[in-house]
Amino acid sequence: MSSTTVRMYRRPQLLAAGFTDSELARMRRVGELVSLRRGVYLAGPEPDDADGRHRLRIRAAMAELAHGAVVSHASAALLHGLPTWRTPLTRVQVTRPRRSGGRRDPLLHMRAAPLLPAEIVTVEGVSVTSIARTVVDLARTHRFESGVVTTDAALALGLATAEELEAMLARCKGWPGNPRARRTVAFADARSESVGESRSRAAIAEAGLPPPVPQWEVRAADGRLVGRTDFGWPKYGVVGEFDGMVKYSRALTGQDPAEAVFDEKRREDALRALGLTVVRWTWHDLAEFAPIVARLDQALR
Repeated sequence: MSSTTVRMYRRPQLLAAGFTDSELARMRRVGELVSLRRGVYLAGPEPDDADGRHRLRIRAAMAELAHGAVVSHASAALLHGLPTWRTPLTRVQVTRPRRSGGRRDPLLHMRAAPLLPAEIVTVEGVSVTSIARTVVDLARTHRFESGVVTTDAALALGLATAEELEAMLARCKGWPGNPRARRTVAFADARSESVGESRSRAAIAEAGLPPPVPQWEVRAADGRLVGRTDFGWPKYGVVGEFDGMVKYSRALTGQDPAEAVFDEKRREDALRALGLTVVRWTWHDLAEFAPIVARLDQALR
């Protein structure tokens, strides 16, 4: 969001430079200007990606808001580099340290809540809630699955510790959604390596199945590593694999996709040769997880 790479203007600036409102309207129609919010324009096209567009809207909103507004919730997660799930970025989300005065419009969601100085950091030139505060805020205000995705990532990336999150939960005691946030933080696991794995763990828990061991290393009798699996139930001899297709990507692995598929097939054969049951699922399966739950339940029995 550097001002050296983004040309953003307010309407008074453009009028002072000699443009008229009719000229500004024409420039918006032909794409020479993009309206980020009322009276704030971007020169040239917007970024192609949703995250880039939201970053611009954060900058535009913070330039217009009075001192004291702090980027929070999903907008803060974006600036911190934390993933979210089913958390729309349609509105810039901010918090003011006051008892009342929250409001929502099509472009901005402003909350009123206590904020300590230690819970405010600077990211990309704007005031943002700290990692721990952002994670707990999202866990309080969003579904369990969504909160798990962000909390797992914060722990896995080393951006927050369990102790920091527990301290923030204590700070937010009695706030709306705090019990759900406590459940989310207690469930979170730094061993989850992707959004898909976090969503899978949440779906498994919601189905009432025994909790798996993330990143279970399966070894042969001689101690040789046979495979590192996404999920394992060692007691039951069951392996769960979330197939997000990342392992088959040439760009990410530097390996020919066909070779990656062959290696994965050979690894799965080696796991089955040890008497393990392997259950696989994909992004598509996470949308309707009941069939996978039935397969896992049968295997675990």
